[in-house]
Amino acid sequence: METKLKKTLKKISETAIKQGEFIFTSEQVESKWLGGKPATADEIKQLEERLQIDLPKDYKDFLSITNGFTTPNENIEPSFESTTNVGFLKDIDPEIIEIWINNDELLDVAIKLARSIVVGGRNQEQYFLLVPPLLGGEWEYWKFASWIPGEDPYEGIENYFINALDFLKSS
Repeated sequence: METKLKKTLKKISETAIKQGEFIFTSEQVESKWLGGKPATADEIKQLEERLQIDLPKDYKDFLSITNGFTTPNENIEPSFESTTNVGFLKDIDPEIIEIWINNDELLDVAIKLARSIVVGGRNQEQYFLLVPPLLGGEWEYWKFASWIPGEDPYEGIENYFINALDFLKSS
């Protein structure tokens, strides 16, 4: 049975390719799919071991559908990384954390950035971040870009992609 998340990712792929406003590989056009092959259980386990963290279920579900997902418009939405490219923001872009730490009014955001995990947008204009909970709290999901004043929170990975699809349809 196909999950709502997989249906949403398929609809993003089909809509973007049909609109023809972006450049895709011939394989993507032929398959009508902007994702990769699913991550294996071993790849997901290796990622968790490398990060030394238990990832949220919805993100692991995403990886089991596609190990990476190309965004139709990298200037607005981040592409999601394969498990081999996921890592802590402090290791990928420590300068961004420094910028936020130097502003006392934004210290709470800086603290979350310091422990956040980049799952999308590496080498792009924006990131998609997973922010691990502290003391039994909930995972946070952020789109983070220089043109957004602070973080742009989402209720989960599926919620983000539903919003991305709505934006794509309105373009």
